[in-house]
Amino acid sequence: MFDLKKYRKKSPWILHYNAGSCNGCDIEILASLSPKYDLERFGVINTGNPKQSDIFLVTGPVTFRSRERLVELYTQMPEPKVVVAVGSCSCTGGVFRDMVNVEDGVDRYIPVDVYIPGCAVSPELIIDGLVQGLEILEQKGKESEKPFKLYKEPEEIRGVLSKRESALSLDAAKELNSDKN
Repeated sequence: MFDLKKYRKKSPWILHYNAGSCNGCDIEILASLSPKYDLERFGVINTGNPKQSDIFLVTGPVTFRSRERLVELYTQMPEPKVVVAVGSCSCTGGVFRDMVNVEDGVDRYIPVDVYIPGCAVSPELIIDGLVQGLEILEQKGKESEKPFKLYKEPEEIRGVLSKRESALSLDAAKELNSDKN
């Protein structure tokens, strides 16, 4: 059987979204994709389609107008996925924090895996952050392959069998296995 999961780390696709930045970090992301820094040597391809992306690069503070689109793009990405906050503005709100239309950093709305602080972030730091994101992506891929252990019979809710509460989460399964040892 042909397994595509082992190639995910070798060719991650990134989705870049500007949530309201000054474009300083956006220019540095494009510079990191240029031949001088050659981010593509890691197999990274910049795409505009969230349904084919593995890594979500977000720049800028979350503004009132961009927060819905940010969450929508995040939910459209398939699992496993990694979110990378690029620049001080996406990490904490930066110099735009506490302004009328700014709602702080990205982690207020979606979970962030890698933070790359700085104003504007250098291409070397972006490459380092994406390499860390690739390691997290590989780890998340391995965790998603683990099966859930059923621990009780499915419940009947309004005449329909519900198996939602019959599976342990990964953390609960680890605790159960550690209690047995």
